[in-house]
Amino acid sequence: MAKGYSMDTCAVTKYLNETFPIDGISFIDEAMQVKAIISNITEIEMQVWEPVENRDKAVYRDFVSASTILGIDENIIGQTIKVRKKYKLKIPDAIIAATAMVNDFTLISDNEKDFGKVHGLHFVNPATMSK
Repeated sequence: MAKGYSMDTCAVTKYLNETFPIDGISFIDEAMQVKAIISNITEIEMQVWEPVENRDKAVYRDFVSASTILGIDENIIGQTIKVRKKYKLKIPDAIIAATAMVNDFTLISDNEKDFGKVHGLHFVNPATMSK
């Protein structure tokens, strides 16, 4: 069992925009009860995101500021290389997956196409949750 949760960029935006089903949002609320955890790739993607609504920029910025941001170290670099070679993920997704794996976190994302195929990655999709 993983020791915590981290989120990828798509999950963060859909959570903040409340476009996940209510059960998915409730799950994330509970999973992120103490503090949201994101990789520095998600931090970068959130900081350059240009939402349609200007007010969303502040919401995204506030979320990132309140999050624990996990950087890249030698262990994550090594795991990223393995994930990238084996599963052909784009480098940002490989880093996000490797960050979750090295830190023993369950990754919250709706990107099943990519993350769902990575063996050893604990992964949950809030878009498919219902009571």
